[in-house]
Amino acid sequence: MSITPLPVPDVASRGRAVLAEVGTAVVGMESELRTALAAILAGGHVLFEDVPGLGKTLAARSLATALGLDFRRVQCTPDLLPSDITGSSVFDPTSAQFQFRPGPVFAGLLLADEINRTSPKTQSALLEAMAERQVTVDGVTHRLTEPFHVMATSNPVEYEGTYPLPEAQLDRFMVRLAVGYPDRDGECEVLTRRLTRRHEAADVRTIVDAATLLSMQSGVEAVAVDPDVVRYCVDLAAATRAHDAVELGASPRGSQALVLVARALAVLAGRDFVTPEDVKAVAVPALAHRLTLTPQSWATGMAPRDVVARVLDAVPGPATTRRRVDRGPTGTDGRG
Repeated sequence: MSITPLPVPDVASRGRAVLAEVGTAVVGMESELRTALAAILAGGHVLFEDVPGLGKTLAARSLATALGLDFRRVQCTPDLLPSDITGSSVFDPTSAQFQFRPGPVFAGLLLADEINRTSPKTQSALLEAMAERQVTVDGVTHRLTEPFHVMATSNPVEYEGTYPLPEAQLDRFMVRLAVGYPDRDGECEVLTRRLTRRHEAADVRTIVDAATLLSMQSGVEAVAVDPDVVRYCVDLAAATRAHDAVELGASPRGSQALVLVARALAVLAGRDFVTPEDVKAVAVPALAHRLTLTPQSWATGMAPRDVVARVLDAVPGPATTRRRVDRGPTGTDGRG
């Protein structure tokens, strides 16, 4: 399938339109939604990890609708089977043969709600789909639709009857986002909107379609990244591996996620180059969930996001990129 990349200004304008439309249904998540959209534009998957009732499912559904993606939702439970996600072979009496019946993973955006409530065996059914955009059932490989993205939600404060995601599964998510409670004004806005529309469901319009999203993703891929920014991302990931509080640091997949999401974030801002500030803005969502801390660090109350914050303070940014930002993309206008 031939895909024509969209220019950076077109990607930025469409991206802003998508965020504005999602913002009509979701309140107080502007930064998280921007990062989630950047991860999708970078071709990745998103994990929302926070307490129930903060709008994580609504955010995923609204993004899928605004992006024109075929949306499927799976409520993860302890008795969910891998075939409930991937699909299975069903005997057809008319043809006397087994026919493959696709599961919900064959969608543009799959929402795995409360993914930590299902067993590791079922969680692992998504590994092949997330990494290779395909599933293998009964020895037969089936390609997934394009684009294909997974959004998952997880409850980090409830442990009974849950199965924490292993490191290999967490590593498949390009970013992990924590929403947090809204402030007083934001919560009042949530209630006011619900009273105004007089029904539960929030209506979101479709802004782009799947083909346009592919062109937007291709447009992001066409943006070059300064070698100094690449080295900066590598240095940040390497610093997590050398940190005293870390038992297992970010893998090369982590540094790749860092540069790819930062590039998409820059494009959403209308720029065709990445600044150190773009990298810093996505460092915690892209790296923190890939760190395993030492038992001593956990005992002191340190969190992976704290380690990333310290690494950001310790690793110097690329000087050449700072000069480019000062001079602007053309070398003449500091505000580009």
